Amino acid sequence: MSSKTRINLALQGGGAHGAFTWGVLDRLLQEEDIEIAAISGTSAGAMNGAALKAGLISGGRGGARENLAWLWQQMGAVEDTRFSNWMTALSPFPSMFSAFFEHSIPFQVAEAATNFLSPYDYGPAYFNPLERIAERFHYDLVCMDCEPELFISATNVRSGKLKVFSGEQISAQAILASTCLPTLFQAVEIEDPDTGTTEAYWDGGYIGNPALFPLVEKNLPGDVVIVNINPLFREELPRTASEIQNRINEISFNSSLLRELRALTFTQQLVSTGLLQKKKMKDLHIHMIADNDLMNELSVATKMIPNPATLTRLFEAGVAAAEGFLARDRANLGVRDSVDLAAMFKG
Repeated sequence: MSSKTRINLALQGGGAHGAFTWGVLDRLLQEEDIEIAAISGTSAGAMNGAALKAGLISGGRGGARENLAWLWQQMGAVEDTRFSNWMTALSPFPSMFSAFFEHSIPFQVAEAATNFLSPYDYGPAYFNPLERIAERFHYDLVCMDCEPELFISATNVRSGKLKVFSGEQISAQAILASTCLPTLFQAVEIEDPDTGTTEAYWDGGYIGNPALFPLVEKNLPGDVVIVNINPLFREELPRTASEIQNRINEISFNSSLLRELRALTFTQQLVSTGLLQKKKMKDLHIHMIADNDLMNELSVATKMIPNPATLTRLFEAGVAAAEGFLARDRANLGVRDSVDLAAMFKG
């Protein structure tokens, strides 16, 4: 009998804040007895998931850690640890970085431009900066029919429905679709091989951030570890225009996850009261790794601008959050939820 604990990962999107997920994954990969069976990712979570799977297949746990580090170096992280530690030590608090970027003239101009300029207005000058990264993933490995299974979410622009790419459907275009914020990027058009029609896609965060239902398949384990990078709760009432817009963004990108978690909670209540037969339901155990204190200091500005010092702080926070999860909740894996879903939705 295997002594390994098999888990599924649900990786949220959130732009440059996905560096937090990088830290979480880096720490989990150091646990030899934890095995990743499946990954559902959206936006930055999709990129992390693709790098993780390709690295695992080509080089095991070490290869996965290296591939994730490569991804975030492409995004702006500093490779030299000594330099990144020095830079982080001299950097201001994350909240100061966030405020600086929010009030900087280039960010203000870019924000204003999205209100009256469409990505289609740039003509030949338009480009997607993520394309050079997405095209460099090894798709022979990313699409391989083996564990960890990979599911990538995008939003169908015309129907408003969720599209989950898996297996050979995953491509550079699918990843770009999952990361496509419509105010910044032109919709990504992908031909549906089943129908021959071309569909346009936007960021998957609007409909599935990330989608949990692919992880409920019978062949997959019952433990779902959600890496959350959009704060579920903010104590302070947003008052400035940027604070209000930032909170709208967070609520929007958490709504699909909360809907699925609420449905799971309702199902568990039906089982516990005997209204639904337990044998017809797969036992699911929900876990979450997050750092709400840090994410409450950040904003949409730090999502959009991958500053090296902020990426380093996010990575380190992810490592620490995973360490805390392992110390606090590892014993719950395979046994019970470590998230009180009933309390989450009470009131």
